[in-house]
Amino acid sequence: MNLQAVNPVARVIALLVFTTPLLVSIDLVSALVSLACTIIGAPILGVSYRVLFRRGLPIVLIAPVSGISMALYGRPEGREYFSVAFAHVTDNSLGLAAAIMVRVLAVGLPVIVLLGTIDPTELGDGLSQILKFPPRFVIGTVAGARLVSLFQRDWEAMRRARRVRGLDGHNRVRRALTMTFGLLVLALRRGTKLATAMEARGFGKDVSRTWARESRWGRAETLLVVACAVAGAMSIIIAVWCGSFRFLGA
Repeated sequence: MNLQAVNPVARVIALLVFTTPLLVSIDLVSALVSLACTIIGAPILGVSYRVLFRRGLPIVLIAPVSGISMALYGRPEGREYFSVAFAHVTDNSLGLAAAIMVRVLAVGLPVIVLLGTIDPTELGDGLSQILKFPPRFVIGTVAGARLVSLFQRDWEAMRRARRVRGLDGHNRVRRALTMTFGLLVLALRRGTKLATAMEARGFGKDVSRTWARESRWGRAETLLVVACAVAGAMSIIIAVWCGSFRFLGA
């Protein structure tokens, strides 16, 4: 299936029905099933493993952070291995840590697969014509989606500017924090200017609008949503069958 030909609204709905069941239970089995479905389905949907790994590397690096915090401060139950102040490492906290780490991957990687190549204009057409969202919300969504695509370009421009000025030091952590703050400031300034320009051009008025392209919902969209819904439900069913289902970690 070529995701480029699938309506972006269907891809967003498919992501919701696939990942929402993961919020019901915090267990390792359901997260592993969902992660396996993502890895198996990525090539079928036209996303190679190389692209998936390259784009998902930040998520892979962030996942252990959530696991460490859960291992230290999760609800203590079962055998206790060691404790320091408020930190208690027990069987339950380690199980929750493993479940959380896999769950971060199971929720983050589908976003890359389903929404990685989404077109903001087509998304806006679908939101307005299929879901009947108000024009003000749709236009704001399209503008925000387009601004997100500029972050990588801004980051590269800031990196080159710092290198030319001799500010590209050897401390990578400090450099990353400084550039992140600069990127945040740049995004706020650009967002303010864009909001003012859009308001001046009448985008904020509540008037009926026409659309240059027709947004369609066909068999491919229905098939994608149904397949993701079945995969999401299957993860919970298998977790219940294995006896590992834990409602909200209880």
